[in-house]
Amino acid sequence: MRSQPVQDAWVVATQQSAASAELAQALEIPEPIARLLLRRGMVTLQAAKSFLHPEPAQLHDPGRMLGMRKAVARLQAALEHKEPVLIYGDYDVDGTVATVLLKTALERAATWLGVKADVRYHIPHRVREGYGMQDARIEAAAAEGVRVVVSVDTGIRAFAAAAEARRLGLDLIVTDHHLPEGPGAEAVVPEAIAVLNPNQPGCPYPCKDLCGAAVAFKLAQALLEHSAADATDRNRVREKMLPSFLKLVAIATIADAVPLTEENRTLAALGLLELRQPLQPGLRALMELAQIDTSRPISAKDVAFRLAPRINAAGRMDIASDVVELFLTRDSSVARTLAEKLHRLNGERRAMEGEALRSIEVQIEAQLEPPTAAFPDATRLAPSLPAATPPCFVLDDASLPAAPGSSVFGSSVSGHAPAASGAWHRGVIGILASRVVERTARPALVITHEDGEAYGSGRSVAGFHLLDALTAIDGWGKERLFTRFGGHAHAVGFSLASERVGELRERMLRYAARWLNVAELGQVLACDAEVRLRDLTAPFFASLEQMAPFGHGNEVPVLLSRGVRLAADPRVINRRHLRLACEDAHGGAQFAAVAWSRIMDWSALATNQGWRRGDLLDIAFRPHRNVHPLYGGWELEILGIRPAGKGE
Repeated sequence: MRSQPVQDAWVVATQQSAASAELAQALEIPEPIARLLLRRGMVTLQAAKSFLHPEPAQLHDPGRMLGMRKAVARLQAALEHKEPVLIYGDYDVDGTVATVLLKTALERAATWLGVKADVRYHIPHRVREGYGMQDARIEAAAAEGVRVVVSVDTGIRAFAAAAEARRLGLDLIVTDHHLPEGPGAEAVVPEAIAVLNPNQPGCPYPCKDLCGAAVAFKLAQALLEHSAADATDRNRVREKMLPSFLKLVAIATIADAVPLTEENRTLAALGLLELRQPLQPGLRALMELAQIDTSRPISAKDVAFRLAPRINAAGRMDIASDVVELFLTRDSSVARTLAEKLHRLNGERRAMEGEALRSIEVQIEAQLEPPTAAFPDATRLAPSLPAATPPCFVLDDASLPAAPGSSVFGSSVSGHAPAASGAWHRGVIGILASRVVERTARPALVITHEDGEAYGSGRSVAGFHLLDALTAIDGWGKERLFTRFGGHAHAVGFSLASERVGELRERMLRYAARWLNVAELGQVLACDAEVRLRDLTAPFFASLEQMAPFGHGNEVPVLLSRGVRLAADPRVINRRHLRLACEDAHGGAQFAAVAWSRIMDWSALATNQGWRRGDLLDIAFRPHRNVHPLYGGWELEILGIRPAGKGE
């Protein structure tokens, strides 16, 4: 952990202008908010209005998605002829929610068609089956009499499973959002009755960043609207069913960390509004256990850090089909039992994650040793970070060094024994990769070993396309590196032979050193706008909340305020973090501020630089609303601090 400033330069993206003043006047909003809208590309009055006021009319017609007409026709035929349909899902939030949405829609459509639907589903077990469609389950489905298989949140690279379905006479419909195999227009997709994926070649659907549940939602919408018997049923779809579906679509969209821009932002915003009325007993019980207060607006942060982890816990720690049952049951007692199980599993997951992080700290410290022949240019590429910091981290539970070291994650690891092979649960390696990225600002692959096979999950940073990286290094050498892999720019999953992990580490280091500009990571702090603390008024915060939901692609704005006075001496909390009282040097505004020590040791920096009451500082921060009932309110989350005037 560092006790010197991380960022060498602070860059302010927008300044007050005639355009921002005009937009502010037209929308009757504070001028700094107008600057933030312009920063996000809302350069016209209509675009800004649509951004601030999401509504159902902004959602795209599902018929614009390539393959939609064929998919709806085949499913309607299956329902009319009472053919069994299997939904093949995935074990994460996106996959389980997509399964619930499509099963509900198929059964409702069958009712309108005057038949009883036979809709089954399969959620693979993360450890026993792994990710993706398996030939054996397709064969079993055929033996059970299934005639149509619909994949959700999976299948775009399931060529073997598609061939098996075709051999057995099953009709396959693929709905997915992951990138297909191959570059751009040359990408190939499995042979199926229909493939629904905005990222497939030739698909004109405008929003390419939908999550898997959103693609399933589009299919559900099209199916219900085509199956409606009359105008009354069609109105029921638009006014009752689709808003109800949006609750789950919002959860999946936020949990899957797709960009909260364009249609995704509309889906999330509308769904968060609907979440304040959780009528389904399973959703209501889970929200109660997650302590989500429906009397106030629900944020993307509530979903990402409270609701989604409990849903994901089933697939990570046990059986993900429990999530489907939770959201389908109408029995309050059953719902409460299932919700309590997910709540308990999430606690177990957190404990397991904490233990694994302590092991990972040791391994990271070992990789921060002086440069070696394997990576001699590290110091040149990352001069402001510890010597020989790699451009990426490849960490696995079979190669932990025994030597203790200082903690990257803020807790002592002295005396911690190295983990044994298979020590990290496959259900938490994706979370572990995210934690490493948060703390190190580097792409990370985290791997666990089981019976000679290495299973990995990766997360990335802005500007480094992780799936492209895996695709490239897979082709180096005479033999393919991976047994299987897939994902997208920010997240991947993969497997390979355990003995080849060292080869994977070497290839990733070489690729990242070439394509990732690590010299810039952490050295430039991009601020969206410069404000004075006295600009942060009630109208400002009200307009800021209209810019939500915040997340990937629509982050909470980073603001810069110069010459802020410390109204009190800094106070250390929990031995590592820092609490400040900041006031406008020209009077009129004071805010509490918190500097969380993740990469930066803020308490040590405050001590080294001797900060005291009355000092003038420049601060970069994100506005944050603390909802604590006793000491809640708007406060500042500090990202950077420096003596006033240093950057001018």
